[in-house]
Amino acid sequence: MRKEVEGKIVDIYNKEIFEGAVVIDDDRIVAFKRCATTAKGYIIPGFIDSHVHIESSMLTPRHFGELIIAQGTLAIVTDPHEIANVMGVKGINFMMENSKESPVKMFFSIPSCVPSTPFDVAGDIVSAADIEQLAATGRFVALSEMMNVPGVLYGDKEVVAKLKAANKYHLPIDGHSPGLSGKDLETYIKYGVSTDHECFSLPEAEEKIKSGMKILIREGSAARNYEGLKQLIGKYPDKLMFCTDDAHPDDIIERGHIDKMVRRAVADGFDLFDVLKIATVNAIEHYKLKDVGRLRIGDKADFIIVEDLISFHTEKVFIDGLIRFDADDKERYAEKTTDTEVHFNNFNHDKINLSALQKPVKGKTTAIELVKDELLTNVYSYIPKVTTDNFESDRQQDIAKIVYINRYNNGAPQVALCKGFGLNKGAFASSVAHDTHNIIAVGCSDMDLCRVINALIESKGGLATCDGQTTEVLPLPIGGIMSNRSGHEVASEYKRLSGIVNELGCQLNAPFMTLSFMSLVVIPEIKIGEKGLFSYSAFDWIEKN
Repeated sequence: MRKEVEGKIVDIYNKEIFEGAVVIDDDRIVAFKRCATTAKGYIIPGFIDSHVHIESSMLTPRHFGELIIAQGTLAIVTDPHEIANVMGVKGINFMMENSKESPVKMFFSIPSCVPSTPFDVAGDIVSAADIEQLAATGRFVALSEMMNVPGVLYGDKEVVAKLKAANKYHLPIDGHSPGLSGKDLETYIKYGVSTDHECFSLPEAEEKIKSGMKILIREGSAARNYEGLKQLIGKYPDKLMFCTDDAHPDDIIERGHIDKMVRRAVADGFDLFDVLKIATVNAIEHYKLKDVGRLRIGDKADFIIVEDLISFHTEKVFIDGLIRFDADDKERYAEKTTDTEVHFNNFNHDKINLSALQKPVKGKTTAIELVKDELLTNVYSYIPKVTTDNFESDRQQDIAKIVYINRYNNGAPQVALCKGFGLNKGAFASSVAHDTHNIIAVGCSDMDLCRVINALIESKGGLATCDGQTTEVLPLPIGGIMSNRSGHEVASEYKRLSGIVNELGCQLNAPFMTLSFMSLVVIPEIKIGEKGLFSYSAFDWIEKN
């Protein structure tokens, strides 16, 4: 069926804006008509998130799509790494099947590191043989972030086999190499790694670009790198993409998705066409996303209409020539309430008792120190004023207790100290703990820690808080990391629990998201895991409990 959509058309390739109409026949653009129009909106290509873990939103693909389409995102490249760590290939298949119900186009990459390193214990494994089989299906657009940097540098057979499988099937390979430089970077890239989203400084990003990589500028809920990397936009617009990596639903609703970076970049004075190229077509071209339109004749009729080129407020989203979102018809395009109940989990730990959380502190003790708005952590040497057979907290020095528990077996908790959460009382915990999604908790008292941990064990996954009296839980019944409820419902409950954590003294922007990365050993410098504290630079345990 032939139709025309009028507005001010933004042509990224020819760098011009003109009045007219997009002429659509069935699901493709067949012409552009230059003519005067009373339509006030601007027609631009839809935004693409070049790297995101849907599971980190605690939503299913369907509900995640219903949330981000309102922000002008019409396609994503997603890495189902989180559910794969819980449920293996079965989890990947679940995500792909559920994504068919999403209003936006979802393209999947194959998780490369499940578990992330030999030091992690996940709920399942995705082997090189699995990757070979998945790549052969032609259903994937990339091999996901290769986190096991030492495995690449030292030629680990299993790691190399995974990279070879990706190269065999001509899949781009995403990187994950914070701080990597020099000859090690050259070795890493030689295996075919083509992107990185973990850069936290301009010199690091520029070295990687000059070495042949593309940089994904990340602005998520916990890791926010736009400000530190934005100068790249004016120098290397062809080598950049935007991504969120991990974003919580309340953050998407309140701050936006990819549109938030577009707004900031244009407000910072960067060229409109360069910014839109980074936010749209670069990802399509790098990942060879089939059937995603770039607002050109012959393309799929995928585009958005925004109110202006300042706020980029989304008025309409067209996908395959159909209106999939209309801001003026909220009832018709409102989120559906819940997914069909899904019994899909892997949770096998008994409740714990107080004695399991004891931590003697007899002198100078190594602790994890947070870096605000970063996934990075520092090593901190804590010197207590008094020694004790069971340390709980030192609120004057902002030292709390952090606990890691493997939920896939019935092993003992790992207990250490941390600095930077700002807790004055209580505790909070999560079974969303990258990348293996075991239980991670931080608190000021053993009693409150025990309460939140046992609340998660009882509900088989979720987020929990305790203020010393009341324990609150947001259940995540799908794999212990996702809800079957809508984005707005989860956002409301998540925001409520985050508010409770703020009342406990923690003033971090995203306390649960920050906590979820405290066990991710592939991010510098110190984390907690299966055997206690782990050093990224030494890539080994530094303190075993």
